[in-house]
Amino acid sequence: MKQFGSGWVWLAGKPGGEVQIITTPNQDSPISQGLYPIFGNDVWEHAYYLKYNNRRPEYLAAWWNVVNWDEINKRFEAFKSAKSADREPAFASR
Repeated sequence: MKQFGSGWVWLAGKPGGEVQIITTPNQDSPISQGLYPIFGNDVWEHAYYLKYNNRRPEYLAAWWNVVNWDEINKRFEAFKSAKSADREPAFASR
């Protein structure tokens, strides 16, 4: 994990239809870069410090056990289908 300090790591969709892993500082999101957030992980210390102290890699390893894959799959499919229809995906799906 190379994000220094506060921030997020994201799987984000690019306007051309590709996906990429990016990091953003502080509270920034892929939306401000014109990208579609498929999923993200909060790597600010407040997200893990009480349980993991400064062991960010251990927190990230455990995080994969609580990922809501159904929601991520919905977001990824929404991104793919919007790209194939040549339109922007909706940011909220409820």
